[in-house]
Amino acid sequence: MLLKRGICKKMEGLTYKPQILETFQQVRNFSFEEKKESVIDEIKMNKFLDSIIDFKQSLKIKTDKIEEIIENTEKITWFNNLEDDSLLIVNDLVSSIRNLHSSLNRQYISFLFIRERGIAKAEMKDFISAIDDLKEIANDLDSRFFFLPNNDEFDKITKELSLI
Repeated sequence: MLLKRGICKKMEGLTYKPQILETFQQVRNFSFEEKKESVIDEIKMNKFLDSIIDFKQSLKIKTDKIEEIIENTEKITWFNNLEDDSLLIVNDLVSSIRNLHSSLNRQYISFLFIRERGIAKAEMKDFISAIDDLKEIANDLDSRFFFLPNNDEFDKITKELSLI
């Protein structure tokens, strides 16, 4: 028997048995590894899906906190005749809200990879909406206590609304 390029030569003719066996062994080994891998892949996929769920929950918690801050800040906009030390705190509150808005906006921008893949669409939409509302409430608070009180018409309307 002469062995050349995976082909055995016998006296009566050529045999391709070694090449066939080698290919069979390759398929067999790969098939076995893939059967084992499918279980591992399922575990990896479950971990991946769990991390998406965790991310969505984390985003929901952040959004809820933002909405709570907005709600509490809206209540402050209805206060009247604040003394100077309270106005100073309101001024610091406006600055803090703007700082928070900036940080949250950077976070949202950093989620571009996630947004492009359509992950957590509803949570992302709620998150950016809350971020936008946060900016708006900072502007409202600033206007309410530092710009509009000097406007007699605004002062009149505010007093009328507080009687309702």
